[in-house]
Amino acid sequence: MGQESILSTALKTPILEKLKGKRIVLASASPRRKEILRLIGIDPEIVPSTFEEDLSPGSFADIHEYPVATATQKAVEVYEKLVAEDPDNAPDLVIAADTVVLTHPQPLSSTISYTLQPGIHQELLEKPGTKKENLRMLLDLNGNVCEVVTGVVVAFPVLQSPGYKIQSIDERSLVYFADCKKELVEAYVESGEGVDRAGGFAVQGLGSVLVRKIEGDYHNVVGFPVASFYKLLEVLEEEDEDFLDI
Repeated sequence: MGQESILSTALKTPILEKLKGKRIVLASASPRRKEILRLIGIDPEIVPSTFEEDLSPGSFADIHEYPVATATQKAVEVYEKLVAEDPDNAPDLVIAADTVVLTHPQPLSSTISYTLQPGIHQELLEKPGTKKENLRMLLDLNGNVCEVVTGVVVAFPVLQSPGYKIQSIDERSLVYFADCKKELVEAYVESGEGVDRAGGFAVQGLGSVLVRKIEGDYHNVVGFPVASFYKLLEVLEEEDEDFLDI
């Protein structure tokens, strides 16, 4: 028996009670994702995925499918690796996630759901590798809007081949940037916080000064939509007889 994955601070709900004594694995080295899961009392074992994240965004008809596909590859890779290492100690639940940032036009009205606006062409904002790239990205976003999308995937054992099942969600949030003076954006870039981060900013850190409003789940922007993840667990427990019972 490994570590207990459910903390004493967890709410006494049916799904969290059912997770007690189970082997829960987070296929990510992200300290932010682990921290968010711990907020609701889940303390997963950390087994980072080695998936190269080399899928082509252009190969997806809907760009929102891209982070879900990447998270799926991460979950499958870690699940299969752990089963191969120790078939008698297979994980009960592997959690994987991938967060991307997309360009997005200013919504015409806050009463119109941005997910229903037709014909929007969105581009992926890659992680800036240098401060120069970071500055260019943030000046483009300054006073504008971007969309943060996190794909969350869970893998769990079932009796049917290949021995596990995959379920996924994607969560979408809009981030509204304040109209900041260039000197503020430059000072943020110089801090180095935004380099190698999706969108070039960290809303939970110094980057909070750049953001005036979030429409949607704040934790999704940080990197893990915990409320929707919890709802996914509830749905699986209600609708899938194999979930956590193999």
